[in-house]
Amino acid sequence: MQIEEYLKQNNVPYETHEHSPTYTAQEVAAAEHVSGKMTAKTVLVRSKKGYAVCVLPANLKLDLKKTAKHLKAKSVRLADETELAEIFPDVEVGAEPPFGNLYDLPTLVDEHLATDEEILFQAGSHRKAVRLKYADYAALVKPDVHDLSVKA
Repeated sequence: MQIEEYLKQNNVPYETHEHSPTYTAQEVAAAEHVSGKMTAKTVLVRSKKGYAVCVLPANLKLDLKKTAKHLKAKSVRLADETELAEIFPDVEVGAEPPFGNLYDLPTLVDEHLATDEEILFQAGSHRKAVRLKYADYAALVKPDVHDLSVKA
């Protein structure tokens, strides 16, 4: 499902922005002239229990040990591009939106992102970003919020 359609169906106010192609969350932040702190990057991880979506600020790095602990898994690894394409067939690889609920996946959000009033993220395309209130995002996704990150 397209993110904009989902947000409209749920009466969530949002803004979309078109920009030159970007391939990292930090590039999205730069293109949109916002802090990497409020720009959400989506990271897919896999454990023996399955996949999970992790969402954290662009200026931080996912800590796999912390993530494994919160998923109650022995270890986790980053998903590769083939796995991303399989799990998110309706979006461009590397532009996955932070909505694990739309793919029947658990979603974990880093506590640093959860303190932002608004978040910005790629909307399934390397050319489009969506901006909305974090509270609206959290109400839709119902993520588990944890300390998942370390400084990049």
